[in-house]
Amino acid sequence: MPHRTPASALKREINGAQLATLNTLERFGWDIKFVRRCAGGETLVVLHDPDTRKYAVLQPDGELDENPVFERFRS
Repeated sequence: MPHRTPASALKREINGAQLATLNTLERFGWDIKFVRRCAGGETLVVLHDPDTRKYAVLQPDGELDENPVFERFRS
């Protein structure tokens, strides 16, 4: 069974603008699913809305990208 990181631990990995947006979205049922460190030091923060079964990316400036485009990387 995969290990699930608690939301409180994930929140410590995001910046203030992201945290402010997340706190607002949590009132509407959104939750933080995971945080990934990408090459170049960028952080990918993925949120989930269970009502619409939708995933979105929380940008570093606190904006929510509800239609993210994920690129596939080949090794």
